[in-house]
Amino acid sequence: MSTIAFLGLGQMGSPMASNLLQKGHTLRVFDLNQQAVNALVEKGAVAADTPAHAAQDAEFIITMLPNGDIVRNVLFGDSGVCQTMSANALAIDMSTIHPLQTDALIREMAEKGHDMMDAPVGRTSDNATDGTLLILAGGTSVQVERARPILMCMGSELVEAGGPGMGIRVKLINNYMSIALNALSAEAAVLCESLDLDLGVAIKVMSGTAAGKGHFTTTWPGKVLNGDLSPAFMVDLALKDLRIAVDVAKQTGVPLGMGEVAETYYQSASHDGRGRQDWSALLSQVRHLAGRPDSL
Repeated sequence: MSTIAFLGLGQMGSPMASNLLQKGHTLRVFDLNQQAVNALVEKGAVAADTPAHAAQDAEFIITMLPNGDIVRNVLFGDSGVCQTMSANALAIDMSTIHPLQTDALIREMAEKGHDMMDAPVGRTSDNATDGTLLILAGGTSVQVERARPILMCMGSELVEAGGPGMGIRVKLINNYMSIALNALSAEAAVLCESLDLDLGVAIKVMSGTAAGKGHFTTTWPGKVLNGDLSPAFMVDLALKDLRIAVDVAKQTGVPLGMGEVAETYYQSASHDGRGRQDWSALLSQVRHLAGRPDSL
């Protein structure tokens, strides 16, 4: 069993810390919310007065905090972790923060002789409670293997993201897609309503198509990610159908902001000579717009 400092006892942090206690680890906790601290103390944790107190003699220091500025202060502040962190301890930031902040924190910790990795989590507070979080581990292979037994006390699945700072990167992209898709889904649902289409019918259909399953796992693997842009569904046909949907939305008073933005991408792809390519060529088009090299 390990001695662990856990800093940040919010909606996710509190149940994560609780799971570490249940697995038999020694836990020293810190949070500005004294009620959250007291709840963990009742379960066997030791309350710390400062982050430095929490980190003293700890083998692992876990931060689960609202933003990067708070993580920085907890690590490097006057009563921060670095004041007492031992040379052989491993800091694990499980917060969701800006990836460039993560890079800077890992670099500055290394400059001070301290070991740090990132391991943000996926899924919900319910998963935090029952210990079934998705752990997105960014770190060296040595760091990840050392942390794995601790991390798996809080999660049921661990993905090695590819090195330091890569955990927060994959978390950011996952959240970006999920959040943007939520807005697109809301537009589609209201468009259904405006056309008197039963939403249940739409859900049944879309659950079996790229609309519901996503392009990463349906259309892209056999086409653009495989170097093949021969059309299964042409960009120009996709643009035609998208324009119909946008026009119907305007006539029925439904806001289709996501659809209108998508139209500009398809239109630029068609304008640049991709009209007869597969619609997955949108990846190549966005790479072009970003000034990034395309493998095709």
